[in-house]
Amino acid sequence: MGNESDPLDARLAGRLAELRTEHGWSLEELAQRADVSRSTLSRLERGEISPTAALLGKLCAAYGRPMSRLLAEVEPAPPQLLPASRQPVWRDHETGFTRRSVSPPHPGLRGEVVESVLSPGADIAYEEPPVAGLEHHLWMLDGSLQLTVDGVTHALVPGDCLRYRLWGPSRFVNPGPGDVRYVLLIVLP
Repeated sequence: MGNESDPLDARLAGRLAELRTEHGWSLEELAQRADVSRSTLSRLERGEISPTAALLGKLCAAYGRPMSRLLAEVEPAPPQLLPASRQPVWRDHETGFTRRSVSPPHPGLRGEVVESVLSPGADIAYEEPPVAGLEHHLWMLDGSLQLTVDGVTHALVPGDCLRYRLWGPSRFVNPGPGDVRYVLLIVLP
């Protein structure tokens, strides 16, 4: 069955054809590298068949990339407009931390924007980053924040911007008296 009814399969077929061209490989060369018949590859790239997980696994191995990356490259484009009502908000009532995903992560994008609010007295420590080398740009909007990154404490006030790559522990402290509000731009390495 062809994949003309499945837009994701159609985009995947197109991306697989692009990858082969980018590598400068003929169908025959890719067939040898991936241990897949030339006719199967041809039909796959034309969108006449949908790939199986095993077939995608062989092609990803030939191209030297994880399947998750390949699939992220063919995800639909993220929505351009994210109304405030559709921005996910998460609250940690125990620590007094509120996090709004202004621009949530998407497989096709490397950055995300987060608005954070810390109640007076909030003290949040992270032992390690979720991804080593994560790039942060923290822009202070309200209050005063003591942010410790890799053992160095920074006292931030409204208007300040702290740019850093996160390699080790970090700690966010609101000494009070009011709320702290900041915007954080996160860029994946």
